[in-house]
Amino acid sequence: MSADGLPPLREVIERHGLQARKALGQNFLLDLNLTGKVARAAGDLSEVTVIEVGPGPGGLTRALLMHGARRVVAIERDERCLAALAEIAARYPGRLEVISGDALKTDFAALADGTPTRIVANLPYNIGTELLVRWLTVAEWPPYYQSLTLMFQREVAERIVAGPGDEAYGRLGVLAGWRTQARIAFDVPRQAFTPPPKVTSSVVHLVPRTAPLPVDVTTLGRLTQAAFGQRRKMLRQSLKSLGGEELLARAEIDPTRRPETLTVGEFVRLANAL
Repeated sequence: MSADGLPPLREVIERHGLQARKALGQNFLLDLNLTGKVARAAGDLSEVTVIEVGPGPGGLTRALLMHGARRVVAIERDERCLAALAEIAARYPGRLEVISGDALKTDFAALADGTPTRIVANLPYNIGTELLVRWLTVAEWPPYYQSLTLMFQREVAERIVAGPGDEAYGRLGVLAGWRTQARIAFDVPRQAFTPPPKVTSSVVHLVPRTAPLPVDVTTLGRLTQAAFGQRRKMLRQSLKSLGGEELLARAEIDPTRRPETLTVGEFVRLANAL
């Protein structure tokens, strides 16, 4: 038995036949010390609802509950995992709600329901970036969540926290830097997962800024997509479809610069000029 009185995760996986599926981007984190570290990185959970995406057999779910999360709402698309999650729910009556469904079709703000909420997840690799962009570009700001504590492949984590001049700086860095303060909390070695992915993973912690620079979020998204879609080119070329030199002149930005040299503030200025 583990510290929470539930069977070890390897046993749970075997008993329920939960081999990770590549098609679902699954890599299960079985080390309870590491899942505990992820839960702690999200801060004091005693007064909050935690939304978890892709709990799988429930390693992180168990850690969140053991670390005192008042309530956990777990969204799981793989129906094979539901029985294992039901066992955890029975061990923690009234504190775990499991939703069988697709995170990309989920209304997260409705799940938060106005209560203090944090999102903590070992995200399925194939939808992680898309979910993050959605959370960063919600219309209402400050958003319905207090923080995001998320696991990504290391290279994606580096793109999220990158700033101007960094090799990894791009659309994700601009969006995350504009609306949040993002940092890499720690790395997770490949061997901690079943099956081990090909790369190291990292846990990123993002806290919303109370007053990000005012700009239309859709316009900023379009602009960063165009600019970094041809990142080796000068801005006058990559932004041609959006007004090119004329747009850059309005925003007082040198048309020969490349997108990775622009600060978040300059991207906002460009978007507002657009």
